[in-house]
Amino acid sequence: MEARPAGYHTPVLHRWFDKIPLVRLVPLRFARVACLALLVSAGATGCASQGKFVWYSELPQSDWGSATGEYTIEVGDTVNIRAYEQEGVSGSIKIRRDGRLSLPLAGDFMAAGKHPSQLASEIEAKLKQFIVNPKVIVNIDSSQPISVTAVGEIGHIGNLTLEPPGNLIQALAQAGGPGDYADKSRIFVMRQFPKFERIRFTYDAILRNEGGAANFPLRTGDVIVIE
Repeated sequence: MEARPAGYHTPVLHRWFDKIPLVRLVPLRFARVACLALLVSAGATGCASQGKFVWYSELPQSDWGSATGEYTIEVGDTVNIRAYEQEGVSGSIKIRRDGRLSLPLAGDFMAAGKHPSQLASEIEAKLKQFIVNPKVIVNIDSSQPISVTAVGEIGHIGNLTLEPPGNLIQALAQAGGPGDYADKSRIFVMRQFPKFERIRFTYDAILRNEGGAANFPLRTGDVIVIE
């Protein structure tokens, strides 16, 4: 083997790595948290979609609940569907994990995130292809606690169970609030049903309940992310 000159040292990776300023390494942790939060959401396709969001104040009334206070159907709920004089399409059905239910003739429907009267109208519209003037009533047989997930710079990462109606301030309190390194201007609720939405809040708005931010109603499957 060829002798190496005095003072020669084999280059190793750690010498190059040690020269990188620590401040440039720390944000990698936050990038991983952000990507994880997006991946657990059904509508996320990766970090490339991180920039898309809607402010809570811009949401339609349907995202806040019915003007009459009508219940919002959740994953795991059991609904009772009655079509007048049509026993074949009547019965009690549990909402699947994908937020949908299936009916004879009518087929598949997205039910989670909708009100019973809204779902009844959609079923009636579909049944008109087979039945003259269908009349449908949807009632809630049983409901489940609201189950959401908290990730990112938050006191306690993991699943949260809220008794309905559950709201954002209750979930944040249960999860321990923002962490020491949290960006309190970037709090998001990622919603899966009935469509994917990334809804942005600020912590100050939640604490002051500006525009009803503190009482924003959560739904099963929501993911709360603090960046």
